Amino acid sequence: MPPDATRRRLLVSTATLAGASALGGWRWPLHAAPPDDRRFAFEHLIAHARGLADPPYDSPESRHAALLDELGYDTFMGIHADREHSLWHGADLPVTVEFFQLDQNARVPVALHVVDADGRARRLDYRPSLFRYDDPELEQRLPADLGFAGFRVRDAAGDRREWCAFKGASYFRSPGARDQYGLSARGVAVDTGYGAEESFPHFTAYWLLRPAPGDTTLTVCALLEGEDLTGAYRFEIGERGAVMDVESHLFQRHGIRRLGIAPLTSMFWFSETNARRGTDWRPELHDSDGLAMITGRGEHLWRALGNPPRTHYSAFGDTDPRAFGLLQRDRDFDHYQDAAVHYERRPSLWVTPRGDWGPGHVGLLELPTAEEVYDNINAFWVPEGSDRADHRWRFDYRLDWRDRAAPASGRAQVVATRTGRAGDPGSYDDQSVLARKFVIDFEGGALPRLADDTTLDVRASASHGDIVNPYARRVAGTPRWRAFFDWSGALPPADEPVELRCVLARGDRLLTETWLFAYFPQALPTQIFHPEENA
Repeated sequence: MPPDATRRRLLVSTATLAGASALGGWRWPLHAAPPDDRRFAFEHLIAHARGLADPPYDSPESRHAALLDELGYDTFMGIHADREHSLWHGADLPVTVEFFQLDQNARVPVALHVVDADGRARRLDYRPSLFRYDDPELEQRLPADLGFAGFRVRDAAGDRREWCAFKGASYFRSPGARDQYGLSARGVAVDTGYGAEESFPHFTAYWLLRPAPGDTTLTVCALLEGEDLTGAYRFEIGERGAVMDVESHLFQRHGIRRLGIAPLTSMFWFSETNARRGTDWRPELHDSDGLAMITGRGEHLWRALGNPPRTHYSAFGDTDPRAFGLLQRDRDFDHYQDAAVHYERRPSLWVTPRGDWGPGHVGLLELPTAEEVYDNINAFWVPEGSDRADHRWRFDYRLDWRDRAAPASGRAQVVATRTGRAGDPGSYDDQSVLARKFVIDFEGGALPRLADDTTLDVRASASHGDIVNPYARRVAGTPRWRAFFDWSGALPPADEPVELRCVLARGDRLLTETWLFAYFPQALPTQIFHPEENA
């Protein structure tokens, strides 16, 4: 089994897929082939999703659940897509599509359709012979109606590099420009962070539009169904999966406490910031190390990620955000030392809204973890007004799985965050052990051109307590500048962090993006997140 085989099982593994229903715009069941004279149109899918929001949600039973449990995870790792049976194999098209089999984490089949060049849609039939099996007898044990769990897209020629994969609830992901899977995206998030109240709407049916021989993009449409809302999605996938233009239409059945638009899901266990939390031999373990935001006013923010002692939700209020994303800025192999799964290659993911998204906030949910297999970081946009039932939404945006996808500010960026005991090394006084030193490294912008003896303003603030002795200096022999300050003083209420903020300036000119961090000074028992308790 490859080293990464047991990783990445958190939220996808706790959700089951919803069943497909009749598609009103076409008036044929999704589980049957459509009439030859019917053509697919995204506008019909939108209308059908709107109609599905009226009646109560009918959640289907899992199919062949006992068999899926009996076979188990390791067995399904021995099932592989058969290249000879992939969609568009040998058709002289830019991509082929391989299928995922149902398994113990994806228990209800999704409907897959292909839309031919003339616009006609046809249902793809499942059969066990579409796959290869490490155990030859396994194919005979699988029911003929087991079904598909999802699909992945590959280059048709050359190294057959993967573009993207869709599987489980409304999850999908891309290996990005560095060809390494890491964080995931979702179609929508509902009440994330509210424990058992969270629900997982599902893509229940997909339509893959056949590309022309010279095309460099693939169009995928999807029907979303859930207890609280329905939706229709169109994905224009280009740059070998690294760029996705998304058009989404959502129709609420009920009021939703926290509606997450363009949700991102990642993992952060420990880095140079909180290395003492780690029990692993590797120096750092994370798929992402920060939440980047460009506000509607154009301010560039960097919220360094943490592994808090309690579930922590941060809301960054804004109107018409320009961009946000979970990024992996640390690209140094020596900082991870994992030659098997290469955390230094994990993709970043930027969300760039199209049009005006109105008022709301970027939400960041951080869950405590003591393992790398759990995705404990979630980020998304929360629009105002989702508490009202019968609300209709449209959100268009670009997902870019590359490092520098958002407009540059021209200012230096945060490249490292470190913490330690407050005071001066070798001469610590008897101050409270809760006092803390923060050290932030910035790189880029105008900083490399500054003389070593330049005096910079460290504009640091805290929601509670005091900032003590702020100063900055160049890191000798590098283009980086390092900001230092201590925090001490009044504690926040129990379970609340100290919200910290820092930016470097020279006179009236800001030289860096704004660094943000949540520090928990009080020694609270850590509550580790286990997904099986939140299923």
